Amino acid sequence: MDYDVVHTDDVPMTDLSEVEEIPPDLRIRALDDFFDTDAVNLKLWYFEPGEEIQYHAHAEQEELYYVLEGEFSLKLGRSGEAEYVDAGPGTFWVAKPEVGHGHRNVGDEEGVVLAIGAPAVEDPGLDPHGLDEE
Repeated sequence: MDYDVVHTDDVPMTDLSEVEEIPPDLRIRALDDFFDTDAVNLKLWYFEPGEEIQYHAHAEQEELYYVLEGEFSLKLGRSGEAEYVDAGPGTFWVAKPEVGHGHRNVGDEEGVVLAIGAPAVEDPGLDPHGLDEE
């Protein structure tokens, strides 16, 4: 078959607190595992109030985010130039390779963020403060 269709509730939830090698301790639905995508990484991230993905960067992956539910404070930009931006449902943001980004659920309810990363490579988070300025 050349296509797949799935309802979010049918994609298994993974509790990352049970996976030692992968911080942070959040819950995700790995849509890219379900669809077996070749070109993009595709995840739904679930955040309780106060939970966050800390400020980080990637060497080669560009990431696009979309807030489905919740209120977030974003930290975006290169080291020394980062700014804070408020984001609620319907907000998109993008982080190019080597550009720092992180976000925290500042609301009182669960937050959900769709994350799309390309290329679909293993690209663990880097400390943006340690990247060479161009």
